[in-house]
Amino acid sequence: MLTTMVTRRSASRNTTIMSSGDATDSLYIVLSGRLKVMMSDSEGKEVILAILGPGEFFGEMGLIDDSPRSASVVAIEACELLYIAKRDFKKCLAENFEMAMAVMRGLVRRLREADRKIGSLALLDVYGRVARLLLDMAENVNGEKIVTKRLPKQDIAKMIGGSNIVLRDTIMLPE
Repeated sequence: MLTTMVTRRSASRNTTIMSSGDATDSLYIVLSGRLKVMMSDSEGKEVILAILGPGEFFGEMGLIDDSPRSASVVAIEACELLYIAKRDFKKCLAENFEMAMAVMRGLVRRLREADRKIGSLALLDVYGRVARLLLDMAENVNGEKIVTKRLPKQDIAKMIGGSNIVLRDTIMLPE
């Protein structure tokens, strides 16, 4: 059933998939590539809320509460996505308990991550926030935690609620 409801879409690097404030009309599932979920203010200051990769989805919040998009999503690298229209998403949730539970688990996971980020911003200094981010990004490789995906320093700064200057003055990171 789900296979008839999805459309495969490609996005090249730096392509905006959705923008904050847009009407919510769909859900996306990431097949390959990485994307950043971000918010910005009227002066162009940005904060990166999450980096998404294969197996993750986005766009569901507005589908559930009928609100506009709360964040923008931009491809960090070339991506392959599955697109599910709002009507099909709601029908699938109503008819498929397992999918509804998967969406709820994803929402709960994101809520927990948001709680942890709020705590980090309030309770940790820049060193602690960078350490927490690097640990979150690390993958288990032969029993060791290794950061395998690189991010530009400005993206790291946007993820920890700091600036490039604060990051540069506080922590030496390789170029």
